[in-house]
Amino acid sequence: MAIRVAKVKCESVDAYLAAQPEANRAALELVRATIRKALPKRAEEVISYQIPAYKVDGERVVYFAGWKQHFSLYPVTAPAATAFEKELARYEKSTGTVRFPLDEQVPVRLVSRITKFLAEQAAERAAVKAAKKAAKKPAVKKPAAKKR
Repeated sequence: MAIRVAKVKCESVDAYLAAQPEANRAALELVRATIRKALPKRAEEVISYQIPAYKVDGERVVYFAGWKQHFSLYPVTAPAATAFEKELARYEKSTGTVRFPLDEQVPVRLVSRITKFLAEQAAERAAVKAAKKAAKKPAVKKPAAKKR
């Protein structure tokens, strides 16, 4: 079982990155920049489960975390894992997680493509939620015409 390097409770992604070992920080900052560039400008950067997370229109899109020897992306959903099966074949995976070694270059293009794929899935979830919410809303009744 891997142990996360920084066990400090962080209030921001900047604080999270600052708490990481200096040797890993540049790679994690590149992951952050890659994710931010792949997402729409309105994406929200938050800390969730004590790791950096990104939301678009209230829907979670992607998380990342720094570990001693790798960084992880979450949740790499089953459709995403299938869509990027060949590119992910060389990386360690578990349900919903892909681990990228920190002693190798960050696969910027792959991280970007996965992030965009996950953002599309999040947009689909948001659309389904909006449709369900609209369907539950009662129809607005027009006031009855006054009799003269």
